Amino acid sequence: MPDSHYIIVVGCGRLGCMLANQLCGAGHSVVAIDRNPSAFDNLSIDFSGYKIVGDAAEVSVLHEAEIEKANTLFAVTTKDSMNLMVAQVASEVFQVPSVVARVYDPKRETVYREFGIQTISPTQLSASAFLQCIPIKAR
Repeated sequence: MPDSHYIIVVGCGRLGCMLANQLCGAGHSVVAIDRNPSAFDNLSIDFSGYKIVGDAAEVSVLHEAEIEKANTLFAVTTKDSMNLMVAQVASEVFQVPSVVARVYDPKRETVYREFGIQTISPTQLSASAFLQCIPIKAR
C-alpha cells in the first residue's frame, strides 16, 4: 500500500469498525458508511475519518463519500447481496482500483469473481482455522 490511501469502508459493524480504526491509525484517509448511526459508536475516539449515515447502495451516498477519490473500498456489511452490489458499482461504475467484499456464503464467491471482485469469506477462513486445529500424529 502506498504511504496514504483514501479508503471507504461500507458497513460499520465489528469488522468495519476494526478496519476503519486500524486504517485511520495507520495514517490513511478513511470514510465509514453505515445505515445505522449507532454503528459508529464502536469507532475509536481517535478515529479521525469521516462518517456517513446512509445506504451505500445509493449512488448519492457514494458521491458524498467522494468515491471517485478512493483507492480502495471494503464492502463488509452482514449482507452478501449488499456487498456484491456496492462492490460491483465501485469497481465498474467508479473504477475504484481495489475492491474487496466480505462474502459469508462460499457458493456466492464464484459470482463475485465473475465480476472481478476480490472476496474474503469468514466461513472459509473459519473452516480452515478449525481444520488446522486437528492434531496430526507423528508417523
